[in-house]
Amino acid sequence: MATTVTVKGQVTLPKAVRQAAGIRPGDRVTVRVRPEGGVIVEALADRDGPSAYLQSLEAMSRRKPIRTMTTEEVMAMTRGED
Repeated sequence: MATTVTVKGQVTLPKAVRQAAGIRPGDRVTVRVRPEGGVIVEALADRDGPSAYLQSLEAMSRRKPIRTMTTEEVMAMTRGED
């Protein structure tokens, strides 16, 4: 599988690779250079309980929803439209 490196040096891991390695959004990974060339990307074991991603989802679920605005009004606000 091929992917493109961005100007910032970032790459998107293909879905099949993320699934095979058990990598989910918010997970931390290690990147090691192989002596013969190439790199190895591995998921770090989650030793501290839920990942930061799961913790942020949990925090979002506790927030009160915006009940006084329509979806269109919220979208216009986030886009900076008047």
